[in-house]
This record gives sequence, structure tokens and C-alpha cells, in this order.
Amino acid sequence: MAQGVLMLDLKGLHPDSVEIERLSNVSVGGVILFSRNYQDADQLRQLVAAIRAIRPDLLIAVDQEGGRVQRFRGEPFTRLPPLGVLGQLYQSTDQQGVLELVRDCGWLMASEVRAFDIDISLAPVLDIDRGLSRVISDRSFGAVPEFVIPLASAFIQGMREVGMAATGKHFPGHGGVSADSHIALPRDTRTLEELEPDLGIFKAIIVQGIEAMMPAHVAFTAFDNVPAGFSSYWLQSVLREQLGFEGVIFSDCLNMAAASISGGFPARAEAALKAGCDMVLVCNNPDGAQEVLDWLEREPREASLRLSRLRATQAVDLNILIESERRQVCRKQLEALVKEGLWR
Repeated sequence: MAQGVLMLDLKGLHPDSVEIERLSNVSVGGVILFSRNYQDADQLRQLVAAIRAIRPDLLIAVDQEGGRVQRFRGEPFTRLPPLGVLGQLYQSTDQQGVLELVRDCGWLMASEVRAFDIDISLAPVLDIDRGLSRVISDRSFGAVPEFVIPLASAFIQGMREVGMAATGKHFPGHGGVSADSHIALPRDTRTLEELEPDLGIFKAIIVQGIEAMMPAHVAFTAFDNVPAGFSSYWLQSVLREQLGFEGVIFSDCLNMAAASISGGFPARAEAALKAGCDMVLVCNNPDGAQEVLDWLEREPREASLRLSRLRATQAVDLNILIESERRQVCRKQLEALVKEGLWR
């Protein structure tokens, strides 16, 4: 079981001495990998093995959504389309056939990640693409909730076929603002009635048993002045109590500009955990991660038992996966979409 409430990142292709010490700290519960941590299959295997050697219990994650948010690229990883391309395809052709392709994409993504002993990919995005948010855009399955729900369900079903937990992003919906939460604090002024289409997607996926959620660094000012990830209203009253979500709540990265409303890194971590997050992410800022670790040394936080449910137990043999007919068929379908000009 993951022992800590902090998920952090690494600078390069192998943990250095400082990072080894940080990963050894019981307040750390997870590691998230980025493109800078991937060179090729052998290196990634060695990196994950090094992490496991330090702490076998650590939860290892990556953002392998597809499209522009795909950290591992090049063989043996399949280049996956943006979810928005799959959503467009769903509206223009045989819907059942597209749902099968979407399920296969979820299965293929999860299989390739699991083949390297990585527990989870933080996916899929459940936001509605309202044509406002460039940071969401084609990361979303589309603009119509009635289409997003079956598409997301199919993708998650594929992930579960290889024992990977899914993480819905970004509750209660990031698509209604134009500001990028990486560089500013977006403020969404919509009423509860206006948010119903967004919330309806999350509600439907929660009913299906999604294992984790990541709240948006968006302030919904009709309800609270702080981002949803720091709001007990959104995480406790709505997500837990009204929608009945029982899984893990990850914070979005506390290094993002929108998180700075809560103060320094320890204050951000404290606010997120107090609001209801089970694990906080600090990425691309080693000093900030160390500040949170120092704070946790002074004020320890007990990890939720929910975190242990995200550790993947089903092994995937890369060689068998590469030769599998399902993978080959899925890749050919995706190559055909590229040839048709649906994505590049």
C-alpha cells in the first residue's frame, strides 16, 4: 500500500541521489513520469525497476491520454489520437464500431503502460469541449454529453481489461473557461443549472464505478472563491455526498499558477488535503516538493486506504502484447485515420 500522500516527479532518465532520498520518505506515495523520463524501452524498464527497488509500494503514474498529452512516444508505444478525434468519428459513422475502437484504444494504452510495470495513466478527460478552453480542446471527447458518456465508458472499459484504474479529469468540468490554469486562475461563473451537463457526465461515470478523480484548478465563483481542488464544497458536499464517489481524489499539480491562490507549497498541500484530496501532486518544482515533504515531516498525514486500490496487479508481457492480433488491428485502424486526414 502506498504510504504517503505526496506524488512527485523526477528530473531525468534515472533517479539521482537526492531523488532516491525523497522517494525513500514515507510521506511520498507516488511518482508521475513525463516525456523527459523516457528514452526507449530498455531505459524505461530500468527506471521503473529503480523506483520499485527504492519503494515497491509506490504508485507509479503517467499522463498517457493520447494526442498532445502522451508522454511516451515511439516504439513500442502506439501513437494515440486525441480523444476529440474519436468523438468526431463517433458522430459521423457507425457508432458501435467507433465504441469498439475506443475500447481498444483504452485497452492498448493501458496494456502498453502496464507492460512497463506502471500502475496508472491519469485518464480519461471527461470535460466537455465548449470551444473555450485551449488547454482542454481536443483532449475532450466532444461537446455533447450524450456522446461523451458512452465514449468515456468504452475507453475506461478497455483500461479495466488489463487491470488499470481510470482517473476522470477535471471535476466538475474545465471546459467552461478560456483561461489556462497552468498560468492563471480560471473563474467559471456558471450556476448549478448551467453546470448540470458537465456534472451529468461525472455522475454517469461515477455510477459505473470509476476509481479516481482529479478536480479542476478552476474557481466556480457562484459556489466558492477557491479552485475545486481546494474546495470542500465540491469535493465533500458534491463529489462525495451528492454523487456518491468513493474512489481516490488526486489534486491537480500544485505547481500550476491557479494553485498559488492558497499560498506557498505547504499551504497548497494542506488546503487540498483538508478539502478532501487523498494525494497531492507537485511536479516540475523539486524545491516545492521538498517544502511539502518538510511540512509533512512536521505534520504527518495518514494515507487513505483507497490509494492501495489503484496499484495494478495484472502483469502484461510486452512481447506477447506486440504480437497480439488485437494490438495490430487497432494500430492499423489508427493508421487509416491518419491517412484519411482525421489527425496527424
